[in-house]
Parts: sequence; C-alpha cells; structure tokens
Amino acid sequence: MIWFLLILVAAVFLMCGVSNAADPTGDKTFALDIRGISMSNNFTWILICGFVIWFMQVGFVLLGGLLPAKNALNYMTHCFIATTLGVIIYWFVGFGIMFGGFEFLGHHVGKGNQFIGLSGFMLLGDAYDVRVILLFIFQAVVATFIGSIIAGAVAERMKLCSYILMFFFVYIFIYPVYGHWVWGEGWLWELPYGAGLRDFAGSGVVHAIGGTIGFVGAAFLGPRAGRYNEDGSSNTIPGHNVGYMIVGTILLAFGWLFYDAGSTLAAGDLRMSVVAANTALSGSIGAVTVLFLTYLLSGHTDVGEACNGALAGFVAISAGCAYVAPWAAVVIGFLGAVLYLISFWVIGNKFKVDDPLGACSVHGANGFWGLIALGIFADGSYGGVYGVITGHYGQLVSQIIGAAVAFAWAGIMAFILFKLIGGKNSKSKMRVSEEVEKDGLDIHIHGTACYPEQQ
Repeated sequence: MIWFLLILVAAVFLMCGVSNAADPTGDKTFALDIRGISMSNNFTWILICGFVIWFMQVGFVLLGGLLPAKNALNYMTHCFIATTLGVIIYWFVGFGIMFGGFEFLGHHVGKGNQFIGLSGFMLLGDAYDVRVILLFIFQAVVATFIGSIIAGAVAERMKLCSYILMFFFVYIFIYPVYGHWVWGEGWLWELPYGAGLRDFAGSGVVHAIGGTIGFVGAAFLGPRAGRYNEDGSSNTIPGHNVGYMIVGTILLAFGWLFYDAGSTLAAGDLRMSVVAANTALSGSIGAVTVLFLTYLLSGHTDVGEACNGALAGFVAISAGCAYVAPWAAVVIGFLGAVLYLISFWVIGNKFKVDDPLGACSVHGANGFWGLIALGIFADGSYGGVYGVITGHYGQLVSQIIGAAVAFAWAGIMAFILFKLIGGKNSKSKMRVSEEVEKDGLDIHIHGTACYPEQQ
C-alpha cells in the first residue's frame, strides 16, 4: 500500500514538474567576476561540509559499542537505513515540505507558506537548479541524524519493519514540517518576540525532535529483558566494546565542527571561527564534566558516560553556537552535561523508559536546553539576536515557544504514529519476540552475527 501511494505521488510530481528547469548547469548563476568567485567559494564550502557531515554516520554506528554484541548489527543496520533510505525519502517529499518557498543564494525554492512547503519535490521543475540542489545535499545529510537518534532509543527490541514504517512518516511529515516552521522561515521563525525563533545548527529542529520521537518509541516498546527487577530497581546491561564508543564520539566531534560551522551556508561568513570554537569548547567541557562527576558519584571514571557528556555538549550548543561568546559556550556545555546525567537517571529510574544509548537525554533534553540557552546567552553580536544577559527577554520567549511547540508536535505525532503502527497492542506488534530478544536480533533478523567467531 505504501509503495503504491509513493508511486502515485511520484507520477503526479513527474507530470507537474519535469519541464521548466531553472539553472541545472549553473551557467546563469556563475560569472567570471567577484560575484561568481564568491558563489563558487560558497559552493565549495557547503559541499565539503556536507560530505563530512554524512561521514558522521560512522560515529553514530560506532556508538553501538555500548550494546551487547548479539544486537550490534541490528542497530548498525538502523543507522545504515538512516544514511541511505533517509536521503531518498527526504529527496522524494521531505525537502519540498521543509524548504518550499525558501530563498537560497538568490533563488526561491518554488512555493510555500508559513506552515508548509509546496514545491521542490524530487528536485523537479524550478528546483532543478544548482543552488537548490546545493541546499538539498547539505540538508539531506543533516536529516539522516534523525533516524540514528531514534535508533539509539529503540535499540535491541524493535522489529525492522516497524522501524522502517516509522521512518517513512518521520521523514515525510514530522521532521520536515517542524523544520519548515524554523529553517524554512515559517511561522516560528517569524515570531514577534526578539528576532523570532533561532536555531542555528539544529538543537531543536534535529535533536529535540529526534529525541522526543525516540522517547515515545522507547516508552511504547517497553524495557529490554533484564533491564528492571521485580522490585523496580534497574540493572545495567553492559556493552560489548566501549572503545567503539570512544572512537565514534571522536568522529562525531570532528564532523560536528563542520556541521555547526557549515551551517553558516556561506564561505564568507567569518563568524564561522566563533561557531567552531564554541562547538569545541561546549563538547569538551561536557565530556570533562561527566568524567569527574561519575568519579565523584561512583569512584570510577565512566568513559562511556563521558562520551555521552561530550555529545550532550555538542547538542546543547548547536542552536546558539553563532550567537554566544566562548565563555557562554562553556557554561552551556557544562549545564548540558549535568542535565544529561539527571535526565538519564530520571528517564530510566523514574519513568522506567529504557533508552539503551541515552539518546533521549543526549539529544532530546539537551536539544530543548540548547534552544533555551540561546535565549539566555545570546550577546547581540551576530544576527541582531539579544538574550537575557543583555537585558532583553523577547528572544527567550521565542525560544521557549519554539521548544514547547517542538515537544508537543513531535510527541503528539509520534504517539499517533506508534499507535497506528502497533494497533491495540503496540508493544507486541512493534517488538520482537522473547525468543528473538534472547538469542539476539542479529541472528534472527539479519541471518548472521556481527561477530560470528565470538558467538
């Protein structure tokens, strides 16, 4: 049924938009003058950043070291699907919904309004333009993060078919609609408080949305076998290779510099140096904070938790990395690390929601914190965005509204989505059987273990 609908939609798009291409060769865009050289520099910068951002999926894959070996391949498969199928779905529908009507490098991506984009689907018609396609490739690789964030929250117990069904609706509707409201310069971008909602590199658009969907999915699925005892106390399920987690985090840190700095979408925007420094500082203090706090609390330095502390810092600074000073980035990263530890404990021990990789806390909780932090610490030195520290409170109001809308939108849509997928008994419909969970998803779903010799 889904494939029939996709083919039908494709036929409509093809009939409506094959002709009237805008500038597919770039001849009308490029000129042998200063303007043309500047445009070429922008293209080079954005493309290089996009290539490195896509490589960040290697980091997400290696975070699977925190999972038992019997389920590692299944988690990696989910990340691989995000890296491949996610791009296809985003090209098919998501990009048009997210950026229809948006102007980029002097060219409008077709039509749209404040609530939804109405053109640019499959890069047909006027979207067959070198500038639009440049925006597409950068945004497509960023979009792949959503699937990997959710994969970490639902790991070790979700059927592959259920994951893919969820995946379609997230990339077709949930993610691009909220993205249009913010990055597509929709109604949240135009809020009358401060400069309107600002989210430079996706604390809200990417991480808060992904973390919220992951939380709802993990709650529907229920905890992994052995995660909780009958008295309600929790157990730690050890991973198979924490070293993978460390390598994955370093790769993500490398890519995050390109991700945040590349979000300038302009090679001539010298603010990128501040963006990169803020990103490095926030992630670094996040790691160090968790490293010391876990030692003080348990007497051991938990390196796996410190890696999540670094990621929490990166997520927290993504929204405000262009708008705050380096000292503020350190404060934001420090508080993000503390928030990660508190959130992970509350979600796991109070809500009893099993989140194997801490995705809900790293991405969800810190995505919301990143939005709020921008409204507090923006110093007015970039983009006319003034936070509370400058005596202005309007920006904080916009950021709070944006965070609340992200939570409500992603939470409600995810609840409806998982209800539709699972029916009356969502857990049994979406979750693998006890036998599969006991033996490992790798053997039953993929026909092989990730490490055959060991098993």
